[in-house]
Amino acid sequence: MTPLPAGVVPDAVRVALPVDAPTEVPGPGADETDTARSPRVTPDPPSGPVRLLVMDVDSTLIEQEVIELLADHAGTRAEVTEVTERAMRGEIDFGASLRERVATLAGVPVEAFADVRARATFTPGVRELVAEAHRRGWEVGLVSGGFEEIVADLAAELGITRFRANRLEVSDGRLTGRTTGPVVDRAAKEAALREFAAELGLPMSATIAVGDGANDLDMIGAAGIGVAFAAKPVVRAQAPYGVDGPRIDAVLDVVDRVDATR
Repeated sequence: MTPLPAGVVPDAVRVALPVDAPTEVPGPGADETDTARSPRVTPDPPSGPVRLLVMDVDSTLIEQEVIELLADHAGTRAEVTEVTERAMRGEIDFGASLRERVATLAGVPVEAFADVRARATFTPGVRELVAEAHRRGWEVGLVSGGFEEIVADLAAELGITRFRANRLEVSDGRLTGRTTGPVVDRAAKEAALREFAAELGLPMSATIAVGDGANDLDMIGAAGIGVAFAAKPVVRAQAPYGVDGPRIDAVLDVVDRVDATR
């Protein structure tokens, strides 16, 4: 990452839009729910460098933790939530915590996926962020320590074709309590970011990574612009840039302010 000029520190671009931030008033006949957060979203042709924006999913792209929603179907939510919090604070190894949490899901029917997807809600500003990224000609990807069974649907809804997530093992229509294939942990998230960039022929300086948990720190550190979003204290302390929330499209302000200093 190009160093910022003297006197400009990362916290100078830590931004957070207030809950009551003004939005544009829709024109006559417009859907009143379809308001933009910024005049930046226009039909103008893309400008500026091509970039790759990669986001975490749980508590970043969406407001929930998918494994906790699945745990509701197993009656183990309290146990799973406690382990998730410790893992996101970096207190325990993510891979070990994933195995421990997934084990509690044994016996949950696959029909639970539909309920979980219905209950998962996008973080405010996600649709605007992805739409503006696409308008600028950026590629967008998702990298999740959660599960492909849910992430694939979220990605499709947003027009995102690149994603990486864990897979849950299923037998006779029920979860076995195990994952299948390589675990998407902290190191795998960074590797996926690098892999996506290489596929696109982009240098790492052209990447943006956004996440909230300790397992996002490696990809945040490897990205050209690494952003902690509504993050745990350990992540806020180490990430180069931060957005406190509640709207994730404030990441665009971080990128624009960093670009203005280069």
